[in-house]
Amino acid sequence: MTRVGLYFASVQFLFVTCWTVYVIYLPQLAAQAGIEKKWVIYILMADQAIFTLMDFSIGVAADRVGRTLGRLGRLLVVLTAVSCAAFLLLPLVAPGGSPLPFLALIAVWAATSSALRAPPMMMLGKYVPTPGVPWVATLMLVGMGVAGAIAPYLTVSLRSLDPRLPFALSSIALIAAVSGMLWAEKHLAASAAAPPAAPTPRKPLNADVVLFFAAAALLGLGFQVHFALNSAPLYLRFAKPAELDHLMPAFWVGFNLLIFVACRANQRFGGAAVMASGAVLGALASSLAASAGSLELLLVLQFLAGGAWAAVLVSAMTAAIAIGHFGREGAATGGLFALLALATFARMALVAAQLNQDPGISALLVTLPGLAWAAAGLLLAWLALRARAAAAAAG
Repeated sequence: MTRVGLYFASVQFLFVTCWTVYVIYLPQLAAQAGIEKKWVIYILMADQAIFTLMDFSIGVAADRVGRTLGRLGRLLVVLTAVSCAAFLLLPLVAPGGSPLPFLALIAVWAATSSALRAPPMMMLGKYVPTPGVPWVATLMLVGMGVAGAIAPYLTVSLRSLDPRLPFALSSIALIAAVSGMLWAEKHLAASAAAPPAAPTPRKPLNADVVLFFAAAALLGLGFQVHFALNSAPLYLRFAKPAELDHLMPAFWVGFNLLIFVACRANQRFGGAAVMASGAVLGALASSLAASAGSLELLLVLQFLAGGAWAAVLVSAMTAAIAIGHFGREGAATGGLFALLALATFARMALVAAQLNQDPGISALLVTLPGLAWAAAGLLLAWLALRARAAAAAAG
């Protein structure tokens, strides 16, 4: 399982790195394609809208295709090949000055790249024994976390390069990595303790599941506002703008280190309790960061906030797999990724409307992550207590 987890980590690292490269160069490429700078934020919002729709749709498709061994791995390789081809063509088409082909390639890339989000999690839920799911999910998420940590350094390093080179290197590396997906699927199937169970009859969503996903949406919104909108202004109270590239990764350092603690806690105490605890810790860290009196204290709080987000994310992934077990893991994890994409869309919409520049709204945004995470933590704690009481009554 560890080998497959490390493989999935490399795939997620390369996928997030491709997104970073895309965001770095999008304004430049859009200008070459004849698109004004003011429309770039709306292109990014459209990407997130596509992710929202496709994450769930591809998750559902993965459940159906994955019933036959080997078909899902082949599907992921094909979709990723299409995605990488579209990505590779972006810096080649943009200088032509025609916006329609450029935007069409972006849409194809966004739609097909969703294949690398929910389907790998579906594989874990289908083949990995329940006690091992947090560990493999942790390794997979570390790939995302490392990519998030190096994003500021990539921004500085790539800014002066011809975009064709990083687009080509990242595309080739990603498709080379994803070509091993068939091996990963067969390896997981071969190492499974027992054959995967047949899909269970479809049941209507119960209230607890709906509330879990509502809590996940609140947590995703809190993360987006805390990291993407609030972190830089908080740092700028004590540091110069040029220092942000070295300070922003503190969140992801906490994420990558404390996620292993969260994994062990998940295995010992259960995902619901750890997810609730991570939400409460994140609420405290975010709220205290808003009034931190020194850069050193702010760095510690950002480190803890990153660890809290790690606890939330690994628990949420594990819980989503459990909700979809057996036969609907792709739909459940796809729904989770869709909600996270929707939270990103909401944050970008705030920026597009320039609401974050309004003094009253910006003051509210400082407190929003703490409130959202605290509300989600209380909701998750209540759900955990309900589940424990139901288990005790059944026992």
